[in-house]
Amino acid sequence: MEKTKTLKATIGLPQAVALYIGAVLGSGVLLVPGLAAEIAGPASLLAWGLMTLLVLPMALTMGLLAAKFPSAGGVSHFVSRAFGERAGTVIGWFFLMSVPIGAPVAALTGAGYLTVAMGWGETARIGIAVLMLLAGLLTNLLGMKIAGGVQVAVVAAIIAVLVLAIAGAAPNIEARHFTPFLPNGWISVGQAAAILFWCFIGWEAVSHLSEEFVDPEREAVKGVTIAAVIVGVLYFCTALAAVGTHTYGSAGLSEASLALVIEGILGKSGVYVAGFTGVFICTATIIAYVGATSRLAYALASKGEAPRPLAIRSEKHGTPLGGLGFLALCFAVVLTLYASGAMSLSTLIQFPNATFILTYLGGCAAAIRLLKGNRWGVGLSWLSFVLTALIFPFVGWAVLYPLLIMLLLFLAERMKKTSR
Repeated sequence: MEKTKTLKATIGLPQAVALYIGAVLGSGVLLVPGLAAEIAGPASLLAWGLMTLLVLPMALTMGLLAAKFPSAGGVSHFVSRAFGERAGTVIGWFFLMSVPIGAPVAALTGAGYLTVAMGWGETARIGIAVLMLLAGLLTNLLGMKIAGGVQVAVVAAIIAVLVLAIAGAAPNIEARHFTPFLPNGWISVGQAAAILFWCFIGWEAVSHLSEEFVDPEREAVKGVTIAAVIVGVLYFCTALAAVGTHTYGSAGLSEASLALVIEGILGKSGVYVAGFTGVFICTATIIAYVGATSRLAYALASKGEAPRPLAIRSEKHGTPLGGLGFLALCFAVVLTLYASGAMSLSTLIQFPNATFILTYLGGCAAAIRLLKGNRWGVGLSWLSFVLTALIFPFVGWAVLYPLLIMLLLFLAERMKKTSR
């Protein structure tokens, strides 16, 4: 029997589109176009074109599941329906323990763009990161109607800046920058595509908000389709601007290709615009993922698969207060570790890699089983599963993190049985 819905349904189509875009269009748009071009040269555009086409199957897989089985449990709920409660709980905890690290990393990344642009130091970077995380927590505490509205405004600003950069770069695109087209061989195109994969992950996050869609079938499928097209076009055109103006290849150029494109249009003030854009982009990602994770914590606790305090709900706003409190505590711990020098950003960023991929694999596997009868749905799910599985062997030592989570879950279950 499905549990009674207790989270308010306030997310309409515009908010759903903005949440999807915010979850996917992360800091990668500032970093990856130049890095991919450095690997494969102009041929990196082939990798972008391929991933732009493949992004729709990945997005629709999660959209179809959210439309058919709307739940705050998101991917965990889908996996539970397909493979049982235990599998769903494991996948749920993989996602639940990814964002407490991933969100601070996103905040520090966005804050880093602004502090470099303004010439500020590490203390300012941490302070800005704290404000970004607080913005994500507060907007989600006030409810998805407000969070969705904020997300629409933030995403609109991001799109405006990217369109400005793309349009402004067009007159500076030169044919000579496209030759030689394939300087590093065909294998470099595959290497570039592997990096680009990370720019298109995030569709699974919004599935946790599907219980709060006003019309899940409409918002999930139509919303994810519109968002996928917008994200794909923006990514490709940003990459085209970076390649066509050759803002990559030298020390520091590749990682700041978009900033350099904007600077070429607006002059020195363009650096400041790029800095604030980095903050906006990463804040949009934080809002989406904080919303998803707090709802998942609520769903798991409501089923007894997580500590009961995580099921506390704000009576005033109808939002998962316990989950947001859990995230706030985790954010404080992670930022303290970073500020003390105990862990670097490059180390922190590796922890959620394996858990994010395993979460997505679990969702795709569930879709293969749950979408039976929908030939297109099953085909899209298989394609998404295979593409994601090809990436997993490259996570390296980060696989230890999900193994640790599984060990802790096993010990918690044994302790629960012993206490009965």
